[in-house]
Amino acid sequence: MSKAAGFILIIVGVIVLIWGGSGFKTRTKILDLGPIEATKETTHRLPFAPIAGALAFVGGVVLLASGKRT
Repeated sequence: MSKAAGFILIIVGVIVLIWGGSGFKTRTKILDLGPIEATKETTHRLPFAPIAGALAFVGGVVLLASGKRT
């Protein structure tokens, strides 16, 4: 079981480190003069902590290493 969990943690850690985060966009109405309308689109980033990816990777390596000793 710890071997599978170790592989999963390593894969998740690498994906989080490569991907880095996600984001979403919002639109704000700036001007509304009858038929004339202006909007502003803003991108918001939700970064995943690189530390979390590194900890998942290291945790997976530790699980694999401890599984081989036992």
